[in-house]
Amino acid sequence: MTKGQGFGFGLGKMKELTEAFKKAQQVQEGAKRLQEELEQMEIEGTAGGGMVTVTMSGNQEPRNVVISEAALGEGAEILSDLVKAAMVDAYNKSTATMREQMEELTGGLNLPGL
Repeated sequence: MTKGQGFGFGLGKMKELTEAFKKAQQVQEGAKRLQEELEQMEIEGTAGGGMVTVTMSGNQEPRNVVISEAALGEGAEILSDLVKAAMVDAYNKSTATMREQMEELTGGLNLPGL
């Protein structure tokens, strides 16, 4: 190694690296806040024109299921399908909400897995 070259990082590269670490720390702090916000959210999914409503948190934690009297008269198989459809609807809305908020948080960073 020649004198003054260090590890191949010039002063400009160190500044870029420092900025990247700062941004990563901001994203990490924001992700923690987002996680807390998602836990408090209530997202509804419905099926059968509102005969079944499922409520989930923004983290896909089931919170509530409401089944109308009309849905009860449909029979077990139909009712099961309605509950499943409402769960899928709530799940899809919840994951879309999480994805949108993560995209806002990362500010267009190209992070793998997000």
